[in-house]
Amino acid sequence: MTATALDRIPMIVAGLRHSFSRGITRPEVWRREQLMRLRALLQDRGADFEAALRSDLGKSGTEAQLTEIGFLVSEIDHALAHLSRWMRPRRVRVPLAVQPASARIVPEPLGVVLVIAPWNYPLMLALSPVVGALAAGNSVVIKPSELAPATSALIARLVPDVLDRRAVAVIEGAVPETTALLAERFDHIFYTGNARVGRIVARAAAEHLTPVTLELGGKSPAYVDGTVPLHLAARRIAWGKFMNAGQTCVAPDYVLGRPEVLRALAPLLAEAVHDLYGSAPEKNPDYGRIVNAAQFDRLVAFLDDGEIVLGGAYDAARRFIAPTVLVGVERTAAVMRDEIFGPILPLVEVSGLDDALAFVAGREKPLAAYVFSEHTAVRRRWERETSSGALGFDAPALHLVVPELPFGGVGESGMGAYHGERSFRAFSHEKAVLAKPLTPDTLSSTIMPPFTSRKDALVRRWLGKLREPGI
Repeated sequence: MTATALDRIPMIVAGLRHSFSRGITRPEVWRREQLMRLRALLQDRGADFEAALRSDLGKSGTEAQLTEIGFLVSEIDHALAHLSRWMRPRRVRVPLAVQPASARIVPEPLGVVLVIAPWNYPLMLALSPVVGALAAGNSVVIKPSELAPATSALIARLVPDVLDRRAVAVIEGAVPETTALLAERFDHIFYTGNARVGRIVARAAAEHLTPVTLELGGKSPAYVDGTVPLHLAARRIAWGKFMNAGQTCVAPDYVLGRPEVLRALAPLLAEAVHDLYGSAPEKNPDYGRIVNAAQFDRLVAFLDDGEIVLGGAYDAARRFIAPTVLVGVERTAAVMRDEIFGPILPLVEVSGLDDALAFVAGREKPLAAYVFSEHTAVRRRWERETSSGALGFDAPALHLVVPELPFGGVGESGMGAYHGERSFRAFSHEKAVLAKPLTPDTLSSTIMPPFTSRKDALVRRWLGKLREPGI
């Protein structure tokens, strides 16, 4: 984006705000039309999106459909099926002290919202929040990730052609464009990415008292005990970890278990990887690539932090790192300090459940935690004694596909949640509306409850003032 284009950002935002103020986005028919147009775009140009995702991340068409395009279509279908109910005012009960009266909660759109997308799922995470924003009746600025340039360019080219340009804009670019956008006043900012940039977004939003949703990340643990079929646990862990070459915010970041459990689990993970990607993952079109050289170099440095029992091969020219499992990893190793966000899985020994719980509870709160145990008491202790954005038993990442489960972090892993109705609520203000008939006997003693304390008498006196002239 040129300097001239940077200068246009205030004008673009002002234009979207003007459209919102005119009420263009509020009718249900407009919201439905935008969602249906977006759905048609994803289906009609699916092959183009698959090609862009393959260029940016080496994603196969199958993975692109499963985790990005198909996911969005399902989310849109869910919103269309429930939009009328979400928009409907909700009646609430009124205390006897102020009856006769009626009260309801009316959802109203916030205004102009900004969606800043990451690079790891550059289509899904750019448009999934937009589904909620449009359903809620907002104008939207979409900022795709510059680190996924093919997908960003395709979004910028296609989305304005199908959605209402008066209310939806796509702004490409890098740090200068994001900085210029954050200088504008928005009514909500939705950011997906890392905690460092999340803090920058939050500080910029605070200047305008703008609410934010921050979908961040963290080191999501998996705990495996000896009560589950280890070969099945290994397959599910391998699927959740190595999908998108490990570049998934809710992927299992490391595995905790007693030494004997991990010794049995390691070869089973190797078998699971072979079943998923064959004996030569570098030749498998279903196995992705690292997004760029900087991320590749960061990940390769982690390979020295333990003994490699699976994988370890890499190729800088193709940004390929094989699915890798490390054992003998120290808890203080570099690979255990920051979110890995790549196809490297450390197996970390613990003495038992107490040790595992203490280890996880003593670190920053992760976006997810996964527990593989058949013991009800073990599961309950993970629920009670740890805090995470989500908790999955015997299945990583699948909570994302349940539309009525909130998806979001806690603490260092983020704030706010979305998906399903929560996406609609995230981009709405719930306005309290109360109506009370203006009649002389509205507050007569016959409709007031008996007052039995000094506090109740004060309430009666205050309510009685509503009958005085001029109030």
